[in-house]
Amino acid sequence: MSTLPPPFAKEFPADSLEKQVYTLVEGLAYYLPVPNDRNRLSYNLFKFLSGEGDSPIISLKNSKVTIEEISVEDLALKIEDGIARFTK
Repeated sequence: MSTLPPPFAKEFPADSLEKQVYTLVEGLAYYLPVPNDRNRLSYNLFKFLSGEGDSPIISLKNSKVTIEEISVEDLALKIEDGIARFTK
């Protein structure tokens, strides 16, 4: 019996909204130590920017992410600043 290799995952283009959001949240890995939490938050923020989700502060609270070394409000401000940079 043999194991097949995993399927190839295609990367988002560097200028796509998805890539920018995921890169922004990965840059906050010091405050969000759990990789799955970062993925869940990135998805929620992408939905927000697509017009379907909640604001960053609400997304942080609803995502139930593990946050270290910073308050939820300060982290939400950092995220809003990052979003403002690439949505101009």
